[in-house]
Formats: sequence, structure tokens, C-alpha cells
Amino acid sequence: QVQLEEFGGGLVQAGGSLRLSCAASERTFSTYHMGWFRQAPGKEREFVAGITRSGSSKYYGRFVKGRFTISRDSSKTTVYLQMNSLTPEDTAVYYCTATETIDALLTRGNYWGQGTQVTVSP
Repeated sequence: QVQLEEFGGGLVQAGGSLRLSCAASERTFSTYHMGWFRQAPGKEREFVAGITRSGSSKYYGRFVKGRFTISRDSSKTTVYLQMNSLTPEDTAVYYCTATETIDALLTRGNYWGQGTQVTVSP
């Protein structure tokens, strides 16, 4: 079972940027689709971004609107989420997920990290 650990959360002012990283434990990293979900207080967990195992396809939640970019580096078994033009509405715990199917990548995730808090101040 793959283990995931997120890095890079923190406090940033509106309009600022953060880059989240998710390190995967397994050398079979390239066999997983990778993605990010987030959960704000009192809200359901929602899909943020996903990238297929080959890196050839990327998917984003509708609210992203060109502000975020997902990427992966197989040599480091790490997936990244570059977030620009952050707003207070982006405040949430961000979770990394690894999945074996694209359906799971876009809807419910599978293996999860512990999450990293992102807080955007006005």
C-alpha cells in the first residue's frame, strides 16, 4: 500500500502562491494516478486536480479556473500542486491521493495522505 505525505501548506495572503508537494513511498509511483482533494470546515471533500500515471492528462476542479497546476516527477516519486492567485475561499486542508483508476482519481480518491492546511488571509 502506497504511503503519501504532503508538504508545503501554510498561511498566505490573498493573491499569493503556494506549492504543495506529496511524496509517495513506493517505487511503483508511476503505476498510480495522482491527485489533490481539499476539505474546508463544514464542507465535503472536493476534487482539486489530478494527473494520470503517465502525466499525459491533467484534470482540474471547476473552481480552479487556470490558477493551479498539477505536475509529477517520477524520479522523486512526488506530485506537486502549484497554486497561484489564492483567495480566502481556497482555505482548506489539502489531501494528496493515489488511485488505480481515473474514475477514482476524479471522484473519491483511494490512498490518502494526512493532509496539509492551507490558509489564505484576506
